[in-house]
Amino acid sequence: MIENTKDIDELEFINSFSHSGKPVKDLSRIKALLSDLGDPQDSLKFVHIAGTNGKGSMAQMFSEVFQCAGLKTGLFTSPYIISYTDRIKINGIDIPKPALAKMAKRVKAVTDMHCDRENFSQFEITTAIAFLYFAEENCDIVVLETGLGGLLDSTNVIKTPILTVIGSVDFDHTAILGDTLEKIAYQKAGIIKPHCPCVLSAGNDMKVIRTVREQAVKNLSQLVIPDINQLKLISCDVFGSKFEFKGQPYEVTMGGAHQVLNAMSVINGIRLINDTMKIPKDKIFEGIKKAQLQGRVQILSREPLLILDGAHNPDGLSALAGVLEHCEKRPCYVVMGMCRDKNITEAVKKIIPYVDKFYTVDGFSDRAETASDLADIITNAGGRAEQSPKPALEMARQLISENPHGVNLICGSLFLCAQVLNEMKDI
Repeated sequence: MIENTKDIDELEFINSFSHSGKPVKDLSRIKALLSDLGDPQDSLKFVHIAGTNGKGSMAQMFSEVFQCAGLKTGLFTSPYIISYTDRIKINGIDIPKPALAKMAKRVKAVTDMHCDRENFSQFEITTAIAFLYFAEENCDIVVLETGLGGLLDSTNVIKTPILTVIGSVDFDHTAILGDTLEKIAYQKAGIIKPHCPCVLSAGNDMKVIRTVREQAVKNLSQLVIPDINQLKLISCDVFGSKFEFKGQPYEVTMGGAHQVLNAMSVINGIRLINDTMKIPKDKIFEGIKKAQLQGRVQILSREPLLILDGAHNPDGLSALAGVLEHCEKRPCYVVMGMCRDKNITEAVKKIIPYVDKFYTVDGFSDRAETASDLADIITNAGGRAEQSPKPALEMARQLISENPHGVNLICGSLFLCAQVLNEMKDI
């Protein structure tokens, strides 16, 4: 989702690299790049987060907790939603354009000296820019989200994070990460480092748990899985949840029971590192409650209700189905677009029981499934679907006028979320 901005040289520089770069078998390429830049990452403290789903939400929660505790907090996430700069933040503020230009020029000076310059990926370049920025700004802590997988992800160049966190692990990017849960979990568990504590989110398949535990044992890493038996769910709806965990009350203002599981991982993670970080209990509560994330059960309008969500795989759509299950409003109309490289059939089956009608869209990405084919897939899976006669946001506006007392939802891809939010910004 590289921004279409002709006037910003640094974005032209980043966009000059391919999306994925030359396939890697190790981290030598990113190591060489960062070495030439003085290894800025070595001066920073990291919480490193991987997972198929939930890592963005957990990263936001960690970031808010650290900020509430008065720490200068870097946050690196992907993909960006509205602007390229929103994936690199300090204390919740996007990297300023002058700082982005400055860091990009430093990286360009190094890549221009490499004879294999074209091998670098956009993500490797962005990772280097982020590390330079966080180091120059002397961040107290950096919350670092992997881009894809973990073991061979460019963020995994860091040596000694203070904590690693692995969220929900499910089938996604199988052509790269593998076609079994064990293979995918092995890639995610690649972020585990020797003697560094690790949290694995509750609710994962036993195959995932065994694989992650094996890697933790090999690295002499303490592994913690939040105990679901110590959770008491008090309330849960599309606007958030209240719960008790280990006897302490908490509140999440991101919708869905899955966000409670994400919060439990964050709570356990903070406790593992709190001998050194000294985060007060009230700041943990405050940060988790404050956390919000674009494109994740994002409420665009309360009355009438319009939700935006980027869930794009079976696990993500299952979590979204859980949100709809707890929502008493009916009927439910959905504007949906998905990328063709996803497991679309299994994903839409998760949400079909809660949806009265789908309106399918495309045009938000060059990887988008055609609206007509997506409608056919949904119909064949047992849902009611038709190709939308209008673009996503325009169709959603029509639906909320026709369905003011029900649920109206735009979902299926973060690329679709980006398109909708950018169109709203320009209005």
